[in-house]
Amino acid sequence: MFNRNLSDQRGFTLIELVIIIVVLGILAAVAIPKYQDIAGEARESSCKASLGGLRSGIAIWYAKEAVKNSTAQWPPYDSLVASGVVFEQTLPNNPYQPNAGDSVVSGYNQSKGTVVGTRGGWVYNDSTGQVWPNTNTVGENTW
Repeated sequence: MFNRNLSDQRGFTLIELVIIIVVLGILAAVAIPKYQDIAGEARESSCKASLGGLRSGIAIWYAKEAVKNSTAQWPPYDSLVASGVVFEQTLPNNPYQPNAGDSVVSGYNQSKGTVVGTRGGWVYNDSTGQVWPNTNTVGENTW
């Protein structure tokens, strides 16, 4: 006859398995909220980076005009949207309005946070040189 001794049996008890499941649940409850808004943070970083590039290109145009003509002026709206005039490449997309493409709308007498027209993209005020995302998403109005 086959004789088994209780001390020869190996494995986890039900209590040990329940404790492991509880510990994993606690770890998941702590970790999930930290990574829940990664997509939003990535969109915000992408938008800030694109704005930095746009603003620096506009500032370079302004400085060149001051040196060449002794009169500083912001690039006109038509020059901003034309490829190869102010920017060598096409303008970046606004990550908050991905279907808008690389469009820029004139923002003369507009304020940040006010959507101009029906499309997204960027808003450019050629009297002040300001550029901002053409969306009313909370937060980017302060950039």
